[in-house]
Amino acid sequence: MKKLLILASLLISTALPSLYAKDASKKPGLPQVLIIGDSISLHYTPYVTKILKGKAVVKHHKGNAGPTIRGVAQIDKWLGRNKWDVIHFNWGLWDMYGWEYWESDRSPAKYKKRLEKLVKRLKKTGAVLIWATTTPVCPKPEQTMVTRFKEGKALISTKTEKEYLDAAREVMEKHKIITNDLHALMKGKRKKYALADNDVHFNKEGRKKQAEQVAIAIQKALNGK
Repeated sequence: MKKLLILASLLISTALPSLYAKDASKKPGLPQVLIIGDSISLHYTPYVTKILKGKAVVKHHKGNAGPTIRGVAQIDKWLGRNKWDVIHFNWGLWDMYGWEYWESDRSPAKYKKRLEKLVKRLKKTGAVLIWATTTPVCPKPEQTMVTRFKEGKALISTKTEKEYLDAAREVMEKHKIITNDLHALMKGKRKKYALADNDVHFNKEGRKKQAEQVAIAIQKALNGK
């Protein structure tokens, strides 16, 4: 009986290392990617997911990121407990047009201040961060804003747009965040890809075009990790 116990203990001790080695040799899962943004990002995310299938798991947080004020309130919930490898993010159009804003709360300075706070929170995740520049505003008063405010308040001037773009650029440069310039991508092609002159959204081909550039930016970030 004693000999049998000794033999059993020897078999277990020799088997354990092989079991641990087997576990250690398991291939890690695919990189986890989170996309944060408004309806523009919600529209291109499905195409990004398709492009990066088998290379990364791409997810968009639940709902619309809206303005930075919503981001500050919801960011912890959106990040959850996942260990993200890359986070591709944007806030901008809602801040410019004023959806969900009191008029007194709309300014490039306040946008910049909230964006600074959000970037600091995102950096704590340890993920590679990619800032997507805000896609171009409408050349005519934005249709959904005309129904809520006077027509003049539904039109964002090129001067105001630049102030917001510059505010974001300063924050990203300060924190050395990678930039994916979707604004430049769409600016010269807005007439071809926009739904209308009074709509901030894009058609199917425009969404695919954005997705291609987003996927490239994410892939580069993953390769650099």
